Amino acid sequence: MNEHRAKSIGVFDSGIGGLTVAGEIFRLLPHENVVYFGDTGRYPYGPRSPEIVRRFARQDVNFLLEQGVKFIVVACNTASSLALDYIKRIYNIPMLGVIEPGSRGAIEKTRTNRIGVIGTQGTISSRAYDKSLKSLNGSLKIYSRACPLFVALAEEGYVDRPATKLI
Repeated sequence: MNEHRAKSIGVFDSGIGGLTVAGEIFRLLPHENVVYFGDTGRYPYGPRSPEIVRRFARQDVNFLLEQGVKFIVVACNTASSLALDYIKRIYNIPMLGVIEPGSRGAIEKTRTNRIGVIGTQGTISSRAYDKSLKSLNGSLKIYSRACPLFVALAEEGYVDRPATKLI
């Protein structure tokens, strides 16, 4: 096994959105190597069943383990909500999802104790953000909505377009 790869942090997402997570890893840990896997061939995970998302997550983890990673970040909200606990039980490697860090970030930003959560159908249906947010601050008012069209536009980089704002 290549020693360079053995020291890598593995990151996976259902597409390219997780590159923002990889970018933060580079910023916070500049001496770390990162192996990124964006499963664009099976994107999006959001409308898929929990069973399929768990199967895809296992395959994604297996790929990263073949690369010799030492730590895995599940940068996909849908996989973090529907598969993280499952894959943590199967594999003996440290893993982190994006739900708890995202929840902490939202709590730091709110000034009104109200938080809006948008995401894929899978993420919203799992109620993972609602549970995480409430566990960190029980007095929050949480508004959750599945926005599959917005997620697809954001994934394609169309964030600042008029149509995206309308959606």
